[in-house]
Amino acid sequence: MTITTITHSIPGSSGYLDIYPERKVSAFKNPYIVGLTAVASIGGLLFGYDTGVISGALLYIKDDFEAVRHSNFLQETIVSMALAGAIVGAAAGGWINDAYGRKKATVIADVIFTLGAIVMAAAPDPYVLILGRLFIGLGVGIASVTAPVYIAELSPSEIRGALVSTNVLMITGGQFLSYLINLAFTQVPGTWRWMLGVSGVPAVIQLFLMLLLPESPRWLFIKNRKEEAITVLSKIYDFARLEDEVNLLTTQSERDHQRGDNIRYRDVFKSKEIRLALLAGAGLQAFQQFTGINTVMYYSPTIVQMAGFHSNELALLLSLIVAAMNAAGTVLGIYLIDHAGRRKLALFSLGGVIASLIILALSFINQSSGSGLYGWLAVIGLALYIGFFSPGMGTVPWTVNSEVYPEEYRGTCGGMSATVNWVSNLIVAQSFLSVAAAVGTGPTFLIIAIIAVFAFVFVLVYVPETKGLTFDEVELLWKQRAWGNNPEYAQNLLQNANHS
Repeated sequence: MTITTITHSIPGSSGYLDIYPERKVSAFKNPYIVGLTAVASIGGLLFGYDTGVISGALLYIKDDFEAVRHSNFLQETIVSMALAGAIVGAAAGGWINDAYGRKKATVIADVIFTLGAIVMAAAPDPYVLILGRLFIGLGVGIASVTAPVYIAELSPSEIRGALVSTNVLMITGGQFLSYLINLAFTQVPGTWRWMLGVSGVPAVIQLFLMLLLPESPRWLFIKNRKEEAITVLSKIYDFARLEDEVNLLTTQSERDHQRGDNIRYRDVFKSKEIRLALLAGAGLQAFQQFTGINTVMYYSPTIVQMAGFHSNELALLLSLIVAAMNAAGTVLGIYLIDHAGRRKLALFSLGGVIASLIILALSFINQSSGSGLYGWLAVIGLALYIGFFSPGMGTVPWTVNSEVYPEEYRGTCGGMSATVNWVSNLIVAQSFLSVAAAVGTGPTFLIIAIIAVFAFVFVLVYVPETKGLTFDEVELLWKQRAWGNNPEYAQNLLQNANHS
């Protein structure tokens, strides 16, 4: 007997939807789900905007503050302080999500982000600016944990991947918007203050909209607020499926309360299945960064100039095209993630990333030949890299991390994985130019290509397919991976499932 044979009656499972196809939910036919996703995804917009805006703003910050102009350390600190804040925010965000809920966590992130935007825009010196960057980072870190989990817990399993990936689309859209904002404010007095301060506007909008939106129904069930949860679920599902979903959530909530809060948090790392889930989730987040994406986004103007295009205007224009391709690729990923599946999409993406990085490496290694062909080949390699990365490794890690952890661990483990992402982000941002200077740009891209090969093997071995699975099925999947098809254990799971 395999564990997969016991999940056919779980609401939202493939077996359930085969029996009751009329109960499938379409996002486009349910404006309520679309609205919830759109508002929650503003956190992704803030995440992406801050990632992209600082590269352009720093040019003008150096003009205003002589100390920054003459200090590489201050420049690096202004850039990296947001990353440091995001690491702390992501680590704390998991606990905030589980203790106070996804809605309050989002509101807290918006308040902190708005405060940071005001501090940056009004900064009288670089040290106050650095404080503002820290606040911004804290808000982004909390939002990076909260938005995917909130969307995932409100989403029917059959469209969960696409809806969570919408948050990634907002991240890439925010990066693209930051390039446009940078260009728009280049001739405006107080240039960099506008670039950084305007980020507070979407944070304020999300804050007020979130006050009108509900809490995650799954979190409400955990906190014994069943009536509020049913009210939310009734706007997502028809009556027949609503009844089944409520019965399942009631059973899960009773089981979680029997475990007890103290046992729950103390035993996170003692559970073999949780360790396997965290390995897959955190590993994907680390490889998302170490395969070079933010190297491309942070340093795309520099890379373009390294390729032989020394005009600042041309470098910025090509960087804008790179950001647009990143956003367009994410749109493709939204479609593919619930059709091709998470694992296949990640493997295909990494295969293309490896080939693209090799093209980039060869272009820079042969740059000394003086042929302009290699400059253009480097730009083509960048474009191919984005084209392969954004639909797969851009969307899959955040989607997988929103769905692979049991409810009682979802905020905590999601926070841990997001922290891994931000730490990896910081390492890459701080090391790329130094490594490129030490060994050369071409060899640096070869190193990243080798890391991408390891990422491919990692996905092949450790990341299961979760397309279309309910949260309950995902939990059973990890139990099966942890304990195998032990007949006695499977029988116990069968009995538990029958009680559902």
